[in-house]
Amino acid sequence: MITKEISYKSGPTALASNRAVVLETGAKDGIKHTWRGFIKHYDDFQANLTWKFDWEDLKRQGFDRLVGHLIVNSVNGFWNPERVDIDWTDTNQSISKELGGGNFFGYVLTFEYNLTAHYSESPMPQKSAFGLPTNIFYDKMFVASDKTDGILNVEGKKLNVNKTFLSFHSDYFSTLFSSNFKERQMKEIEIKEVSYDDFGLLLSSFYPNPQFPNDHTVEKLLEMASRFQVSSVVGIVEYHLLNNSKIGYEKMLWMADEYGMPKLLEKCISQMNSLAMAKKLEKSPEFEKLSDRTSSLILRRLLKSL
Repeated sequence: MITKEISYKSGPTALASNRAVVLETGAKDGIKHTWRGFIKHYDDFQANLTWKFDWEDLKRQGFDRLVGHLIVNSVNGFWNPERVDIDWTDTNQSISKELGGGNFFGYVLTFEYNLTAHYSESPMPQKSAFGLPTNIFYDKMFVASDKTDGILNVEGKKLNVNKTFLSFHSDYFSTLFSSNFKERQMKEIEIKEVSYDDFGLLLSSFYPNPQFPNDHTVEKLLEMASRFQVSSVVGIVEYHLLNNSKIGYEKMLWMADEYGMPKLLEKCISQMNSLAMAKKLEKSPEFEKLSDRTSSLILRRLLKSL
């Protein structure tokens, strides 16, 4: 599972008003927050605090869950650190707390959050573009007809295919079906170490009535296209990432490097324009996976922009 750790801590903030005021607004790694508060003069001078969070930007990057906690603290010791546990799937959330009491002069407060964003790794949406559940869509795609002349076995399921069509799109299958391999004479060929859904995802991207990639499927499509040597699918995914994707910069750069997408790599490198951006990349899990060549290009770009 892909995760992303996100932490934030505010500076000391004074609260003395009996009217609701904005104490702080901020953003960190795709999470926006607004912190409001007031003192309830009519109710033992308690601090009434509210946080509103918006993590729609993270959702667009493919993350579908935030788990962790928020802690609010009284700098001058009117209460012990108060913890609120968080487990969110909706992108707009709010937290409210009433704390302290008995202090007419107000409070000095800090808050912090420590959250883990979880990335949705579902290889396909539940339904195809034609409204069918994906397993039914794949079953229909692989039904026998007068145009099929071969059978592939994936996880015990029989996939009726046209060998010439597959060979045209895939160097892997072009080799597999060649006269130099025993599989050419076999009535049924088992494809090992791949799931039916993943294989169906790959073939559905270049079969008639193709399914277009989205941010949830691009990484799996690239992995499958690399294994089965389908360069056209890499090109389709690259177009999506260049024009329609909301995936974060660090992951985008790594995919461009890892799967050989030159236009996307050029775009990513051209966007590197600050030390802050470089430091964020360095702290990401993708940084260690970059090739030496791409790391060198990033450094050269950074030096030119300074």
